[in-house]
Amino acid sequence: MQSSMVDKLMDMCDKHSGSIAEIWYKSLTTNPRTKACNAIPKEVCLRQAADIYKSIADVYFAEDGYKAMGQILDISGFVDTYFARGVPLEQTLYALILLRRHIWLFADAQLIFNPSVADMALAIDSINRILLVFDYATHYVCKTYLELAAKPRQ
Repeated sequence: MQSSMVDKLMDMCDKHSGSIAEIWYKSLTTNPRTKACNAIPKEVCLRQAADIYKSIADVYFAEDGYKAMGQILDISGFVDTYFARGVPLEQTLYALILLRRHIWLFADAQLIFNPSVADMALAIDSINRILLVFDYATHYVCKTYLELAAKPRQ
């Protein structure tokens, strides 16, 4: 039973990555906590968000979730893009918070989770696991920002 709940959530993130990214982008560009993110072109933001959403299952099921999330962030260019565009760390982290939030908002709108008591326990387990995935992302972004900031500018 639990795997079907997780499968639904992972399938939703993969199949609807573009739609979730679009909704996230609207939230990102209108949120006062992420004003500097407007310096990043829409197509770049959408591609990166969709790539992250599509890759959630890879991180969710990875033996080393932290390493998997770091690879996804590196491949998407998420940290490098935000850093290069001068987006402050706190706004970059808030962009991640919004990425995470929009998984749940979309799942709720699509009625992914069945409201039975048994399913609610499984939904909570999935939520906690996704939170861990984004905790990894938050730590990785902070670490990478500090490393980039420490490099001499050319």
